[in-house]
Amino acid sequence: MTTLTAAKPLATPTPPARRVIRWEYPALAALLLGTAIAYLIDLSANGWANSFYSAAVQAGSKSWEAFFFGSSDAANSITVDKPPASLWLMELSVRVFGLNSWSILVPEVLLGVGSVALVWATVRRPFGSAAGLLAGSALAATPVAALMFRFNNPDALLVFLMVAAAWAMTRAVEDGRTRWLVLTGAFIGFGFLTKQLQVLLVVPALALTYLVAGPPALGKRVAQLFAAGAAMIVAAGWWLLAVELWPADSRPWIGGSQHNSILELTLGYNGLGRLNGEETGSVGPGGELPFGGNGMWGSTGITRLFEPAQGGQIAWLIPAALIGLVAGILLRGRASRTDPRRAALILWGGWLLVTGLVFSFMAGIFHAYYTVALAPAVAALVGASAVALWRERDRRLVRVAPAAMVAVTTATAWMLLSRSTNFVPWLRWTVLVGGIVTTVAMLLPTPRKVGLVTALAAVLVGLAGPVAYSVDTIATAHQGSMPTAGPNVAGMHGRGPMGGEGRSRMNGAMGETRPGADGQNRAGGRNGSVPGTSRSDAGTVPGTNGPGAGTGPGTNDPGAGIGPGTNDPGAGTGPGANGGTGTVPGGDGASGSNNAPATDGTLGAAQSSETNQGGPGGMGGLLGSSTPGAQVVALLESDGDKYTWVAAAIGSNSAAGYQLATELPVMPVGGFNGSDPSPTLEQFQRYVAEGKIHYFIGGGRGGPGGSESGSAAITAWVEQNFTATVVDGVTLYDLTAH
Repeated sequence: MTTLTAAKPLATPTPPARRVIRWEYPALAALLLGTAIAYLIDLSANGWANSFYSAAVQAGSKSWEAFFFGSSDAANSITVDKPPASLWLMELSVRVFGLNSWSILVPEVLLGVGSVALVWATVRRPFGSAAGLLAGSALAATPVAALMFRFNNPDALLVFLMVAAAWAMTRAVEDGRTRWLVLTGAFIGFGFLTKQLQVLLVVPALALTYLVAGPPALGKRVAQLFAAGAAMIVAAGWWLLAVELWPADSRPWIGGSQHNSILELTLGYNGLGRLNGEETGSVGPGGELPFGGNGMWGSTGITRLFEPAQGGQIAWLIPAALIGLVAGILLRGRASRTDPRRAALILWGGWLLVTGLVFSFMAGIFHAYYTVALAPAVAALVGASAVALWRERDRRLVRVAPAAMVAVTTATAWMLLSRSTNFVPWLRWTVLVGGIVTTVAMLLPTPRKVGLVTALAAVLVGLAGPVAYSVDTIATAHQGSMPTAGPNVAGMHGRGPMGGEGRSRMNGAMGETRPGADGQNRAGGRNGSVPGTSRSDAGTVPGTNGPGAGTGPGTNDPGAGIGPGTNDPGAGTGPGANGGTGTVPGGDGASGSNNAPATDGTLGAAQSSETNQGGPGGMGGLLGSSTPGAQVVALLESDGDKYTWVAAAIGSNSAAGYQLATELPVMPVGGFNGSDPSPTLEQFQRYVAEGKIHYFIGGGRGGPGGSESGSAAITAWVEQNFTATVVDGVTLYDLTAH
C-alpha cells in the first residue's frame, strides 16, 4: 500500500497578522520615540528652513483667504506654486503657538513619525512584527527622510499621505471592503492637494495590487477601483473647482502659471513640464542639453539615482530592495491569487519601479530631495523581503538571495562613502569587512542563534551608512530652496540656477550652501551654478563661457563675478556677484564675497547664507531668502499697518525675509521665479497711485523668462520715477513720494 506524503508547499502560509510578539510594542515605542527625539534635535537651527513656504505660512496664519488659497502674502497678491494642503497644518500650528521656527517645523516632524508608524503597520500585517519594525527603522534612517521630515517643503505631507494610501490598500486586499478603496482614493486626492501630479506615481501600483489580489470577483474589483478613483477626484477636485470658479479678480494670482489658472499649473509647470522640461516660467531649461549631455537639473538615465547628487540621499538600499522584490515574489510560488504577501510586494515594488523610473528620466526640474518619495517603498521592500527570506534560510537556494542583498548593499555603501573620504573615514572599511563576512555567513547553514547574530550583522551593515549620513544631516542646519542630506560629496556639482540659503558646513549639493561659523567661504567649498554669477577658475554656468569665467545675464571680464549688470575685472557689483574682492548689496568684501579658489569645476566657493542673501540686510535672490537688518525692519514697520503691502520685491524669496521679519504683507512681484505676469506694470502703477504699497525693495532678481510687462518693466519704472535710498545696504524706493 502506497503512503502519500504532502509535498512541502512552495509558499508558506501567512501567519495571523494581529499576533503580537511580547517585545513588539516596546520596540515600536522605542523606534517612534527615538525617531521623534532625533528629528527634534536642534530643530530651530533650520530657522525658517524654506522661507518661501514659511512666508506663506505666516500669511495663512493672518488671513483665512490666504489660508485657503495658499497665498504668499496676507494681502493675497499671488499664491505659492503648489496647492495649499502642506501649508495648512503649519498654519494652524502658527495660529496656536505663534510664528517661530518650531511651530512651523514640528508638524513636519510629527508627519515623519507618523510615516514611520504607518510603514510599520502596513508591512507588519502580511509579514509580521520583525518585518514591520525593520521597515520602519529603515525609513527613519534614510538620509533624505531625516532631512525632509525636519523641513517645511510639501514632501513630508506627501510621503505621509502616500504611505497612508498603501496602508488602506493593504486593508482592502485583506477583506475586499469598498470602504478601504474609497479611503485609498481619498488619501491620494489629498496628496494631489499637496504636490499635485507627483502623488499619482503610486496610483499604478495601488490599482495593480487590487486588480491582481483583491478578494472579490474581477467585475466587482474593477467597480471598486472606479469608486476609489471617484473618491480621489472628489478629495482633490473640490478645491480645484472652487479656485477655477472663483472670480479671478477677487482671488490671488495662481503662482507658477502664466494665465492665472490652477489647471495650467497642474498640467504645465507642475505636470508634464516636469517630465519633458518644457516649463514656461521656470528658472531655466531642463533635460539633457546638446553640450555635454547634462541639463540644469543633471543628466537623465537609469543611473541617475546613484549619481553624487542623489546617491547619498536614497541609493543605499535600492539594490537590496530590488533583489528582495524579485526573490520575495518567487518565494510565494504557487500561493493563491489573493496572497497578501505577494500583494504587498506588488504594491511596494510597483511604487519603487514607477517612481524611480520617472525620477531617472524626467527632463524638467529635479531636486535631490524629491527622492524622499522612494524612501517608504525601499524601506518596506527591504524589511519585508529580508524577514521573509530569513525565515526560509534552511533552503539552500533561498540563502543566496539575502546573501546577494548584503553583498550589493555593501558595494553600494562602499561607493557612496568613498565619495566623501573625509567623512568618518573608517566607516567604509568597517562596512566592507563586515559586509564580506556577513555575506559569506549568509550562504552557510547555521544554528538559530548564529543565524540571529548574522541577521543582526546584516542590519548593521545595511544601516551603518544611512545612519551616519542621517546623523550628519540632523547635526547640520539646513535652509533654502534645495536642501540636501549628508556631508560633502566629490563630484556633487550644484545644478540649480542659484544657491539656496545656508548650512553650517559647506556643500554645493543642488545649489544648497553651508556657511562657516563666521559666514565666510573657505577654500574647497562648492555651490550650485548661478546664472550671472562667476569668477576666475569657476566652472560653467548656463550661458556662454570665456576663459576661466562663466557668464549669465549681463557681461563680465575674466575673473569677475557678475550679476544682472556689468563688472570690472576682479570685482562683482551686481546683486549676487562673486568677484575676487567684490561686494554685493548689503555686504562688504569680507562677509559677502566669494574669494576661495575653485576645487572641482563648480564655482570657486560655496556661497554662505550671507553671500546668497546679500550679506546682513541683503535683499535675497532667486533661491535665497532675504535677511533684513534692524534699520530696514524698523523703517518698514513704521506706519506699516496703513498699507496693503508694506513693500514689494522681485521674487518670492526676496520678499519672504522682509515679510517674516515684519509679519506684514510684502508683495512678491512675479512669484517664486519673478517670471509670473503678476502684477502687470499697469496694475502695479495703479496700486502705487492708490497708496497701497509703501516701499519697493531694489536689487531682487527673478529667473529667466521675466516678462517685460512684469518684473523687469516694474523695476525699470520704479528706478526711473522714484529716488533710491540705501538702508542697511538695501536699496529702497519710497513709492509714496516721487
